This record gives sequence, C-alpha cells and structure tokens, in this order.
Amino acid sequence: MALELVPLLQLQRDLYDMPVGQARFQMYLETLLNADGSDAELLPMMAMNPMGKAHIPALLDALLALDAEEIAAQTLATATDSIRDPGCFKLGLVVADDLMGGWTNRYTSEFTARFELKPSLKRGWLSVTLWTSETPSAQTIREATLTMVYRAAYIQQHGAATTLGEMLNQEGTAMAMAGCQQPRLEAEDQAYSDEVIAPHRSTQDYPTIMACLFGDRAAHALGYPPFGLSDRAGLAVALHQAQQRAAN
Repeated sequence: MALELVPLLQLQRDLYDMPVGQARFQMYLETLLNADGSDAELLPMMAMNPMGKAHIPALLDALLALDAEEIAAQTLATATDSIRDPGCFKLGLVVADDLMGGWTNRYTSEFTARFELKPSLKRGWLSVTLWTSETPSAQTIREATLTMVYRAAYIQQHGAATTLGEMLNQEGTAMAMAGCQQPRLEAEDQAYSDEVIAPHRSTQDYPTIMACLFGDRAAHALGYPPFGLSDRAGLAVALHQAQQRAAN
C-alpha cells in the first residue's frame, strides 16, 4: 500500500483566524472543494466544523506543537511494510468537534468514519479523525493513524462490512493490528457483553448495531432501544476477540 500524508492541520487552523461568519464558511468551501466546486479536493476536511468555537483552534495549536503530522508520517512508514495491498492513498488528519458543536454527533460520525469509507477509498483518501473531546498525544495519533490504515486494508481485502458481526471483525482486526489497548472491559462485563451481542451478529438493523457497538449511552442519546451494555461494549468485545485470535 502506497501512502502519502497530506498536511491539513495548518489549513484548518488558518480558517479559525477569520471571524465567525459567512466569509469564514466561504473560505472553508474554497479550501475543501476542487476548482469548479463539483467535488471535495481535500476530503478529510469534510469532517471539521468550520464555524467552531475557540476550543478547536486551541486543539489545533496543540497538535501543531506536537508535530502530529510528522508523527503520522513516521507511523505510515512502519505500516506500509506490513501491508501488501496495492492501493495508493492520500492520508490527512482532521479535527472533528464532538465536544461543543452541533455540527458533529460523535456516535453517528464515528460510525461513518469506521464503516462508510467507500466514497473516500474510491477517491483515494484516508481520513484520520482527531476528536475535540480527547487529549492529543503521540500515542493517540499513532493508534488513530494505524487503525485507519489497517481498516482500509481490511476493507480492500474483505469488502465493506454490512452486518454487526462483519463490523466487529473489521474493527477488532484493525485495532488489534494497530496495538490499541482500549476500549477494554472488566472480565465479567466482557463475558456479559459478548453474550448479549452474540445473537445480533447477523443483523443489519442500524439501531441495534449502534446500541451494540457503542453501548447504552449512545442508544439513549440516539433514541434507540438499549441492551444493558457499557460504553463502547461492542468495540471492546471486538478488540478482545481479535487479540485472542492473534495470540492463538
């Protein structure tokens, strides 16, 4: 897999130097879209909130000071050695505002970032999402970058996941290959969650999938029936099972 990091953080940061208003939004569109405005040129930037508040430029300043894109670039150099997929992709880091803006719902946006990648892959883009609710670190940047790369490789090999079970396999494999240790449940909760989720692995029902992947907090927030699951229970089950498969 050939991967090229495209620096986008400074472009995002520059937008927030403009006053909130139509001029800033217009500049965002001009930055995002191609010359004739018919398609997104810098696809990852679709996930950002161009009208966001002061916490977003503050986070971008922290990421730039951390040299986040250099960390991601170095991470890509290690990832390509273990992937034999022939695809060529550009990769960009983008800040998504799940903390204070109405622009982004964390659960639905994260679902899209994990499972609705066909348009991005078709355009040759991988988007590494960094959330305003999370403290940036070199480790989180590496893990987010690797997970995105291994996710793309998995989809190229197995196709897009359509059932809950396929989604769990995809994400568990990608997170385990990236060396992620979270999300994690206590042993009793892990066994309980696995038991609750197992009968639904063949479902394509969106509310059921969301409740199983992200737990009761997400189900309540989205108005879906809960299953008595902890936060991100399905993703924790997926990671645990993938780690067990890799160890055997």
